[in-house]
Amino acid sequence: MEQNPRQENIQRDDQGLYETGADRSEERAILVGVNFLSPRPGAVHDFADLDELERLADTAGATVVGRMEQRRQSPDVRTLIGKGKAEQIHDMVEALDANLVIFDNDLSMPQGRNLEKLIGARIIDRTELILDIFVRHARTRQARLQVGLAQLEYYLPRLARMWTHLERQAGGIGTRGPGETQIETDRRIIRRRITQLRRDLARIERTMATQNKQRSRRFRVSLVGYTNAGKSSLMNQVTEAGVYVRDQLFATLDATTRRVETGDGHEFLLTDTVGFIRKLPHHLVESFRATLGEVRDADLLLHVVDADDEDREGHIEAAEEVLHSVSENPAERILVFNKIDTLDERRLESLRQEYPDALFTSAVTGEGLETLLARIDERLRSEERRMIVQVPAAEGRSLAILHELTDVIDLEWDGPCATVTLRVDSENYGRVVHLPGVEVLEVRSRG
Repeated sequence: MEQNPRQENIQRDDQGLYETGADRSEERAILVGVNFLSPRPGAVHDFADLDELERLADTAGATVVGRMEQRRQSPDVRTLIGKGKAEQIHDMVEALDANLVIFDNDLSMPQGRNLEKLIGARIIDRTELILDIFVRHARTRQARLQVGLAQLEYYLPRLARMWTHLERQAGGIGTRGPGETQIETDRRIIRRRITQLRRDLARIERTMATQNKQRSRRFRVSLVGYTNAGKSSLMNQVTEAGVYVRDQLFATLDATTRRVETGDGHEFLLTDTVGFIRKLPHHLVESFRATLGEVRDADLLLHVVDADDEDREGHIEAAEEVLHSVSENPAERILVFNKIDTLDERRLESLRQEYPDALFTSAVTGEGLETLLARIDERLRSEERRMIVQVPAAEGRSLAILHELTDVIDLEWDGPCATVTLRVDSENYGRVVHLPGVEVLEVRSRG
């Protein structure tokens, strides 16, 4: 049977990941966005963002040679855009020697198949493009498993005999039941693989949960924001973490955590996280649950924004939407405008006046980083108390818990008792004072 052109280049690797075999350097793409104008009063309009889509295509290695936008009241069931518009795109493909058409809107499998017949080029949608980028940028086992899971969950309802090679890998003879169609066999194989990937990720999450428990007594700060805002560059400047940095979307997929000391002797954990974009596919949000858990568990979020971005308001809004999809009640956020070295004095001053409570930094020159650390230090001081407590030697368990819950500054033995000077945050203060055998001698300060 003829193979569907949308899946002819898909290959499986040993991590359960499916990679496209096409050479991106040879792909000439036309971008298509459909703006749906709902007739219902008060309904939210769905507008395409072809500028962002072009950056995604560029990150994936395709050369954008044309664009087309359309306004419709509702999608065409067969082709999303209608037969007439599809024929116009066919003419563009021939005139511009394009071989790929990328839709900013999600396509159903029948829509993609019908469009390929009418247009005569390979068709992918926004989600497929993002998944392809994630495949290319996944470096650790966790990231590869997460991307593989997102891909399988995306493709499962879109099966069109694209998985026939998997049946052979699964053993071939004896794998199909009586009367079972190939598509049913393929779905069963994919579901089994999804289950295995979820188990593998669950094991990683349990390991991460153990690590997080050990870190729980430390103040945790996460860098969040629109992709390519400079989060990883800031991370490297503050911590010398050596996080991979490149001027492209989704250069970083894995969470990286490092310990940071402030000028006042406080410590906190700083985590770099995956960047956000508009309409981030829910498959990715769900699959990256463990990575995004760093955002959920943070005590403070640094929302990093590209100061030179013309659409910074839209990107701020997009990042906030993702944050609220990850956590119903995100932690306190500090707005940080990065890349101020790209602005002249007039534009920078205008930005300061527009956002008086924000911070302004440059990961290139280091400007503003001392102010950033001072703001975090101020937040740390507002959360903690410094205490002196006394613990009998017989209460060794309580002494061990003090080390788990607090930052022990000094410990001196005086006969059968230990005098402990410590810092404790507001969350653990009550637990400390009620530990068996612990006597509070002094609460030195708060802040």
